[in-house]
Amino acid sequence: MTSIHNEDHPHRPDYPPKTPPPPKKPVEAPRPAIDTGKGKKSVLVQPRLRARIANRRAANWTYEAAAWSGPKAARAVVEKTTAWGYRVLQDHALPAATEALVRAAADAGGRRLSVHLADQDHQALVLVLSHEPEHTSNDQTLLHQIAGLGVNSCGIDTDRTDGGRRRWALIDL
Repeated sequence: MTSIHNEDHPHRPDYPPKTPPPPKKPVEAPRPAIDTGKGKKSVLVQPRLRARIANRRAANWTYEAAAWSGPKAARAVVEKTTAWGYRVLQDHALPAATEALVRAAADAGGRRLSVHLADQDHQALVLVLSHEPEHTSNDQTLLHQIAGLGVNSCGIDTDRTDGGRRRWALIDL
């Protein structure tokens, strides 16, 4: 009778050896406490504005901040929504709003801008990111112009972490 534990042949470990599980997510470092002057300390928390498009079809393009970018971006957005099965007519708000958002981002300065498109429930979100934090005086004019095109919602905000500026419009398809 043979035994697993034979003194002539010592027990070999299983090959290949088992690998340990990956480490868990590291613990976040404590945030710095700030003295508010009243004897109490508070934690500095900066709100982070993030553009996040998830769980839906999306497309994006990067353009030079130039006069030709607006019409080219509008064509690309119409082509993509058509490829997704939507019918966008020539007088629809989508190309006009896209062109206006891109033109405003290009006029703000900087070298490049990016156009992001997403759809959900027969609505399209057009988001134009410029990488210049400048607040231009024509922001309210731009919002009134885009709202006049018949969009559901539109807005402009600034990302404080990277200095970028977002212009967006939500449009029925």
